[in-house]
Amino acid sequence: MATAKGIDVVLKSVRSISVRMCPFQHGVQSTREFLAAINTKKIRTTNINCEIKVDVRHDRLEPMVDVRFEDGERLMFKSENVTCREMLQKLSSVCSYKDQQAKDSANK
Repeated sequence: MATAKGIDVVLKSVRSISVRMCPFQHGVQSTREFLAAINTKKIRTTNINCEIKVDVRHDRLEPMVDVRFEDGERLMFKSENVTCREMLQKLSSVCSYKDQQAKDSANK
């Protein structure tokens, strides 16, 4: 398992992660930290096919992280008032749940 800020994150069930931010907007720090955390080698190697897209804009919109899973579901964070740790914990939790579901359905 890959660790980011003490949180185990496995991207096995993730198809893509899109990060949108305006670097001049207030509250973008947690989004930058999240992007740096998921781009570490340990986390990237948990799913080398996971596409990470970064959209840097100067539109003064709230920063956003959009996670798309292999099963078609999405997890979106409006990350201006959310910490990096909270986003990583939620992502880890959802990924663990989806991995367990996949294991359970494979065992049936």
